[in-house]
Amino acid sequence: METTTFSKFSAEFFGTLVLVLMGCGSAVIAGADGTSGVGLLGISFAFGLSVVAMAYAIGHISGCHINPAISIGMVVVGRMKSSEAVVYIIAQVLGAIAGAAILYLIASGKDGYSLADGGLGQNGYEAGSPAGYSLISGFVAETVFTFIFLMVIFGSTSTKNINGGFAGLAIGLSLVLIHIVGIKVTGVSVNPARSIGPALLVGGRAISQVWLFIAAPVLGSILSAVVWRFLLEKN
Repeated sequence: METTTFSKFSAEFFGTLVLVLMGCGSAVIAGADGTSGVGLLGISFAFGLSVVAMAYAIGHISGCHINPAISIGMVVVGRMKSSEAVVYIIAQVLGAIAGAAILYLIASGKDGYSLADGGLGQNGYEAGSPAGYSLISGFVAETVFTFIFLMVIFGSTSTKNINGGFAGLAIGLSLVLIHIVGIKVTGVSVNPARSIGPALLVGGRAISQVWLFIAAPVLGSILSAVVWRFLLEKN
């Protein structure tokens, strides 16, 4: 039976909600302090494991993009219609906002928590960067990391890949790797929806800087798709 547009929309909404709630939640609730929390490595795995879990939960329904950069990349490589990508992106952004809202409701239940100080795992550069990295560093990191992430996705989901059943695991682990390297630079986005959700609720600097976490992942996605389609996929 053909999967309906509403089913795909719902799957992408739910999947992105889970990614933001669990990924950003690991930073806000579980903590980046390695002595009393999960640390940066734990946060990295939280994001990756969220993708793995959702890949096997909703992958058969929508393909588990849960990321506008992936949907845009799929359009460029010819695996998706642009009209369908628009539906996916709307679902992803709404899901990310819902995930951030749920995270805020949970986090605000602790005495001493404030949205201004504790945040919601938003991304940033310069004063908004976890380690003070510049705008240029952030843009390059987000573009290159998204390029790599999409390359893994294109390759692992290719019909030519005999290990396609492990695509979800490969994609999730690649996101872990990207976070291990990139958390201190920008907090890691490689996903415009993941950045938009927390930024809308946090406001201030997060909103003023969110453009980078839309533009750089989209650029990285398009570059990766072009390389895959015209240089690698033909071989």
